[in-house]
Amino acid sequence: MHFIDTHTHLYLEEFKADIDKVIEQALLNKIDKFFLPNIDSSVIEDMFLLEQKFPGKCFPMMGLHPCYVKENYQSELNIVEEWLAKRSFAAIGEIGLDYYWDITFKEQQMLCFTTQMQWALKYDLPIVIHSRNATPETIEAVKPIAAKGLKGIFHCFGGSVEEANAIIDLGFLLGIGGVCTYKKAGLDEVLQHIDLQHIVLETDSPYLTPVPYRGKRNESAYIKIIAQRVAEIKACSLDEVARITTENAIRTFKI
Repeated sequence: MHFIDTHTHLYLEEFKADIDKVIEQALLNKIDKFFLPNIDSSVIEDMFLLEQKFPGKCFPMMGLHPCYVKENYQSELNIVEEWLAKRSFAAIGEIGLDYYWDITFKEQQMLCFTTQMQWALKYDLPIVIHSRNATPETIEAVKPIAAKGLKGIFHCFGGSVEEANAIIDLGFLLGIGGVCTYKKAGLDEVLQHIDLQHIVLETDSPYLTPVPYRGKRNESAYIKIIAQRVAEIKACSLDEVARITTENAIRTFKI
């Protein structure tokens, strides 16, 4: 039984002091691969250092996060494009739309999202999508490019059954994390209607820590807690959750 954390920010400052222990604890819990979404150019070096320190375990993505689309978005996009031409990546991510924190650069967010999706087609890479307060708009933006073969993951899915089915119809997977352990989130009810073939597991660590550790730093070892909750919701074994979600991740990231 093995798991994959398909979305974790292990390169951030929150892990600097004890990253070795964090990885060791994850490995003890059978989580042996970690996919690292980029945010902007400020974290690229730290992300690569983690890849070098844990080869075959930490896999970088490349992309510009919508919350970091600011006045300098064009120079940030240029850096993403340069890196995509230089070397291989697991995916383009995390990219997308976020209308929750700030909509000052709403138009630029859409431009960056669309541009990076086109690059994903060019380099035959999946995308990892961040969508907050913008799920309908995100789905509509993805549709025409998904029709050309684009695949990927809607990270941190927490929407309705209807939204889940719309995403599945695009050929995309749902990233399920600690939110499924929150009683008032309603994600447990949604997951009852979603087949395991359409989901992957993620932590988004250090954020969105599952119960019973909510309020503390999240980490990749907690994938097992998320998997156990999914198994309860789906009335299946932990082994089945591990097998299917791992297969889904391997197929998506082509590893």
